[in-house]
Amino acid sequence: MREIAGELDMHVGNLYYYFENKQALLAFCQEDALSGLLELADTIRKGSGSAREKLRRLIVGHIELLNEKTPGSLAHLEVEALDEEWREKIQPGRDRYERVYRTLIRQGIDEGSLRDVDPHVATMAILGALNWTVKWFRPQGRRPAADIGHEFATLLVDGLSRRSEDEES
Repeated sequence: MREIAGELDMHVGNLYYYFENKQALLAFCQEDALSGLLELADTIRKGSGSAREKLRRLIVGHIELLNEKTPGSLAHLEVEALDEEWREKIQPGRDRYERVYRTLIRQGIDEGSLRDVDPHVATMAILGALNWTVKWFRPQGRRPAADIGHEFATLLVDGLSRRSEDEES
């Protein structure tokens, strides 16, 4: 609460003017981050390009959104801290967002640009890496979120990509 208030240049007590309690504030942060991620995913999914290219754009956009465009995005990781009532409202959106990754990975496998991996496991690995950036990324650091996003996209998507030695096996 202190960190959020500090980011907003407010006193902690002022937050309760806008939010009934900590759960409501945490849920708001979850919903805000999630709505941005879902909008990003829908835009990329509907756009042009291969599944591999879309996956790269989604990774870059995810890192930019959570680290530079969404205040309170650290709370995005705290879904388990929500009461069951709030979690039940938010979980369908999280599931929908994960499905976009699984679908893109499946499409990449079908297109032949990605290795035959378990799309669920690959999705969890990617989202685990992306979401954790909110713990260590610093907006005032030496590299902007877009640079970090492009590096993550290279590491993660190239790790899934078919290579000639994979094709020979």
